[in-house]
Amino acid sequence: LVDNEMEDFIRQLEHQISRLAGVLSLEKMITASGGKIFATNGEKADFQTTLKKCKEVGGSIAAPRNPGENDAILYFVKKFNAYAYLGIKESLIPSNFQFLDGTQLSYTNWHLSEPSGKGEE
Repeated sequence: LVDNEMEDFIRQLEHQISRLAGVLSLEKMITASGGKIFATNGEKADFQTTLKKCKEVGGSIAAPRNPGENDAILYFVKKFNAYAYLGIKESLIPSNFQFLDGTQLSYTNWHLSEPSGKGEE
């Protein structure tokens, strides 16, 4: 009986999550790529505030690792006609960028001479 109750509870949660994802998708506040969910609240903020808000909800600032993820981020850039912070930073070596956790980038799709490290890309 306990297993059946747990299975029912899990199905209900899955249904609720699916409905919420659908609503967010309709509101164009969420998109997905490669099993990852990309979301925004549409508010403008500085990098530190953005980092804090992402952590508060159990997420992280988006850092594209392939063309599909880059397109997911670009979707919000176009929708809000605004730049997006990425989860990357300049390493100790000038003009060499890495993920926030210090690992090397495996994918880039930047304009020539970007990012310049000035925080205005």
